[in-house]
Amino acid sequence: MFEPQPAKIQVLVVDDSSMMRRIITTAFDKHENIHIAGYAANGIEAIEAVRKLQPDVVVLDIEMPEMDGLAALKEIRKEHKRLPIVMFSTLTQKGAQAAVMALTNGATDYVGKPTTAAGSINEALKVLEDELIPKVIGLGERVRRRESLGNGSESLLAKPLPNALPLTKPAAPVQPIIVKTMPPLGAAPPVLAAPSKAVVIGVSTGGPMALMQIFGELTHPLHVPVFIVQHMPPTFTTLLAARLTATSEMTIREPESGEVVEPGMVYLAPGGQHMALVKDGAKLVIQLNTDPPENSCRPAVDVLFRSAAHIYGKDLLGVILTGMGQDGLKGCEQIKAKQGQVIAQDEASSVIWGMPMAVVKNNLADAVLPLDKVMDEIIFRTRKV
Repeated sequence: MFEPQPAKIQVLVVDDSSMMRRIITTAFDKHENIHIAGYAANGIEAIEAVRKLQPDVVVLDIEMPEMDGLAALKEIRKEHKRLPIVMFSTLTQKGAQAAVMALTNGATDYVGKPTTAAGSINEALKVLEDELIPKVIGLGERVRRRESLGNGSESLLAKPLPNALPLTKPAAPVQPIIVKTMPPLGAAPPVLAAPSKAVVIGVSTGGPMALMQIFGELTHPLHVPVFIVQHMPPTFTTLLAARLTATSEMTIREPESGEVVEPGMVYLAPGGQHMALVKDGAKLVIQLNTDPPENSCRPAVDVLFRSAAHIYGKDLLGVILTGMGQDGLKGCEQIKAKQGQVIAQDEASSVIWGMPMAVVKNNLADAVLPLDKVMDEIIFRTRKV
């Protein structure tokens, strides 16, 4: 194991393949702000390495001998609630199932594991450069920012999963942090917005666990339709929908193109396809397409949000949760232009405060809330009158 260099993002690489460890090293060596603090070849070694090296980020393989990545993840989380852990998973059905299970049980993010067959080294390096390294840097910077601010508040990773401990609901909605400028002293109080008739949610890094938490808090289904874009590839979204449904009072599923929207249903955009809403006579239908990515994403939050804003106007509630980048910003601009409402997750409870930050800093959020208050706010803003 190497001696850590504090000025850089310290990464622990856990993989039983010596070839993959070399490929990761080659990719990381191109970036001066990343340093591999050490290696581990299985879950048992990983647990010990985390204790000794105190890395900023862990890259954790799933399929390993002696102890696999899922078992190691659970053990690491017992001692290190906030440590960013990026799972390494093959993009197979089995690998996707393991990755989604990890993401809903404490993993921060995942990366599809590239092949290491002869002649594919350059392809593997490109996958790492395009997908793994941006996430490692983003998560590492998040750790450094938290340390520099001395932020002692609990992060998303410290929250119990909804099926782990009973959750109690407050008697009344919690007062949100209002972002809009308050009226002058003596002016009339702002008029409470009318209840929304639909909810759109955009989320990325840290999203599966965030969605698990907020939908697990429901004691009764919402009476309005909910549409979600979570940045994920095909198969992963199918498995995530099933996992969310198993722990929620609502049915969450991937729609088919042309499907008529029904109240009280939750529609999760399929991986690899944009999801938009269109009018078909008197009916509202879901349209899936493979148009070019937006914000380097397909599905993209902006595609859903702007189409929903066009349909619902002032009756739409947009929700932006944890995620890297700024997908959803333009969509939120469209929602506000139509007099709709927007709420955003706060920085302390976000794994990556990128997407919500873009919305907040552009003065588009009506409220900024910790994750454990988001569903209460959704319930309040979609209340029946």
